[in-house]
Amino acid sequence: MTALKPPEQPGAVKVRSHLHELPLRVGTRASPLALAQTRVFLSVLQHFCPVLRSLDVFEEHPITTTGDRVQDRRLAEIGGKGLFAKEIHEALADGRVDFAVHSLKDLETVLPPGIVLACTLKREDARDALILGPGCGLPRPDDPFAALDPGTVVGTASVRRQAQLLHARPDLSIVPLRGNVGKRLARIRAGNCAAGVLALAGLRRLEVGGPNVVPLDTETMVPAAGQGIIGVTVRADDAELRELLVAIEDREAAAVAAAERALLAALGGSCRTPIGGHARLMPVDRLSLTGLVARADGSFLLRRSLGGPAREAARIGAELGLSLRADSPADLFA
Repeated sequence: MTALKPPEQPGAVKVRSHLHELPLRVGTRASPLALAQTRVFLSVLQHFCPVLRSLDVFEEHPITTTGDRVQDRRLAEIGGKGLFAKEIHEALADGRVDFAVHSLKDLETVLPPGIVLACTLKREDARDALILGPGCGLPRPDDPFAALDPGTVVGTASVRRQAQLLHARPDLSIVPLRGNVGKRLARIRAGNCAAGVLALAGLRRLEVGGPNVVPLDTETMVPAAGQGIIGVTVRADDAELRELLVAIEDREAAAVAAAERALLAALGGSCRTPIGGHARLMPVDRLSLTGLVARADGSFLLRRSLGGPAREAARIGAELGLSLRADSPADLFA
């Protein structure tokens, strides 16, 4: 691998002499959104290290994961969100790629042996968005779900979104909606479901917008932990690449990600457990974290917040997770 090390002076990165080992190979899912996120990462890296702009140093390696291949079942039925990273991390572990770019929400809290999360990039909008199909009404500022008549069919493959939708509107009908962003939007336009819920970050990175895209505030719909954050994994023993990536890490993203992922780890729920987590940095270097645990049918929902110094993000996440777990039915975590 090309040996790189952190800048000796601000804004400069020294690329050491063995350039014959280029290009650096970037593993990513093959979806349009994953490729767009990879290019965001490469743009950040090249901005930090201008010398990389003039060299043919990066090679994208799109990898179709199990989570991408199996589209007819919910993730909970086939092994969970880790299936969006399994094959990519296998390629990383055996040296076929040098680093891998992910939606952080797709990464399990415990990574495979020898793989580490090297950096997180500035968070896009963490909110979910309600996508209204042609037959829906108009949302109200105080109630985005007012656009949905009783019995409206809403598509989502996320048990977290399903639980919150049904808790707020038990009259809705929820159906699975999987596939890349474009395919899900096409199914809504075609009337396979009247509306759907997608991550706003993905829509923005693909430049999808319009009056039928209704952002849901984080109190109405608590996002998934890590939503809107790009995470980059590398081999644990690749010290030089790890050092370079630390230099482009976004401080705020690192703090909120630490809190949200610690919340997930403390809850220890399976992919069948609806769990949400959203952290924000506050003035005076404080952090506020909101966590949610629910039943998939919406019959139980517990939302709770905790704050503290940003430097204690992981402790805040763990403490809130244990608190939510203690006050939730035990069978949620079976």
